[in-house]
Amino acid sequence: MSSPIIVWFRNDLRVADNPALARAAALGGPVLPLFVREERAGTAWAPGAAARWWLHGSLARLDEALRRLGSPLILRRGEAGAVLDALVAETGAGTVLWNRRYDPPGTATDDAVEKALTARGLTVETFNAALLFEPREVRTRSGGPFRVFTPFWRSCLDRSAPPAPVGAPARLSAPAAAPAGDRLDDWALRPSAPDWAGGLRAAWTPGEAAARAALAGFLDGAAARYREDRDRPGRDATSRLSPHLAHGEIGPRQIWHAARTAAAAQPAAAPGIEAFLREIGWREFAYHLLSEAPALADAPLDRRFAAFPWRDDAAALAAWQRGRTGYPIVDAGMRQLWQTGWMHNRVRMIAASFLVKDLLLPWQAGEAWFRDTLVDADPANNPVGWQWVAGCGADAAPFFRVFNPVLQGETHDRDGRYVRRYVPELQDMPDAWLHKPWQAPPDVLERAGVRLGSTYPRPIVDHAAARDRALLAYAAVKETEPR
Repeated sequence: MSSPIIVWFRNDLRVADNPALARAAALGGPVLPLFVREERAGTAWAPGAAARWWLHGSLARLDEALRRLGSPLILRRGEAGAVLDALVAETGAGTVLWNRRYDPPGTATDDAVEKALTARGLTVETFNAALLFEPREVRTRSGGPFRVFTPFWRSCLDRSAPPAPVGAPARLSAPAAAPAGDRLDDWALRPSAPDWAGGLRAAWTPGEAAARAALAGFLDGAAARYREDRDRPGRDATSRLSPHLAHGEIGPRQIWHAARTAAAAQPAAAPGIEAFLREIGWREFAYHLLSEAPALADAPLDRRFAAFPWRDDAAALAAWQRGRTGYPIVDAGMRQLWQTGWMHNRVRMIAASFLVKDLLLPWQAGEAWFRDTLVDADPANNPVGWQWVAGCGADAAPFFRVFNPVLQGETHDRDGRYVRRYVPELQDMPDAWLHKPWQAPPDVLERAGVRLGSTYPRPIVDHAAARDRALLAYAAVKETEPR
């Protein structure tokens, strides 16, 4: 009988379109699915509280799927190399398979583990399950990495289509005796006290089946108007696939091919679907950047911003985190994040601009808060988005582009549906004053039951003055050494 095969799961928590699992099934030996809870506490890559909540549900669903295929998921925690060594010694496994990851600690660990296992005579095979294309495959004409999104995406579109996704195995062979593993509940990924995750439970269903359902529902519905409605946070106009992608419950190649099929079947929906695929392209771009810039979460790609005169204001940071800035569109976004573990993408940009430019607080503080509170926290997308808003990243918005939170609210939440949902103390404000309640006449505030400074905060900063302050700070660094 052939020796057991370990399939090491990481951010690929699905059985369909999982090349490592498909390869294990094809080899025919007993399959040992393994997930290792690696200790990364205190690093920029440790999963935040919302991501840990999601991980619990995702692992539970993955175990159910693997049990149906014939071999349950083994859970262990510790240093990855040591865990794998122990499982090899227990089972006599001769092959270890995994799908590649692209965050710096992950790639460093994987390189070390592969070197150690092959030195002991084991077979190691790795696969791409997380990206449309490997970073080494999409390069400029000079052979370097792209630093601007549009030519990067054009290059991707000019290539042959990504490989079609592989199906789930029909069956997995199980070992004669299943190795012991941890109980998922013992990991306390969802602490019972305090139970802060009620909003997450109401908003989300982790797991591969939910990911497939979300994709199908989006392509059959909102995708047709995605291009027109994607910036309207009060509408259910986006796919909400990001947390499923972040945990690998669905892969980008599955999305790509399903979207292309839907566009061919629904020509009227094709423009919206193409705009949606462009967002998948941004995720791809972020990972390609991360492969070239491992310090993406900490260090600005534009070196001039290392000397930027950021402020240190704990009270202002706390007001932003809790949605108490006095700017309704910003507060709505931050409260949506706190309640549901997610925020609409347009509002993410507005809230990020407010932190970095109105409050002049470092983008790293915002990146860290999002990393802890987003169910879709991602080691590439999150820092790339923050550097884009701060004006210090690749293909970044210029720093002098400062979002006006009042105009942004009036433009993208014209009917106030979004603000009224997440800032209910303003629900009776007329549309004309909803996004600037501090300018409303006293009788309007009285009829709406709004007492500024009591039921709803006054603005913690004057936007016009804050914009001028930010531009002066930028002027002090823009003429320093080039990026």
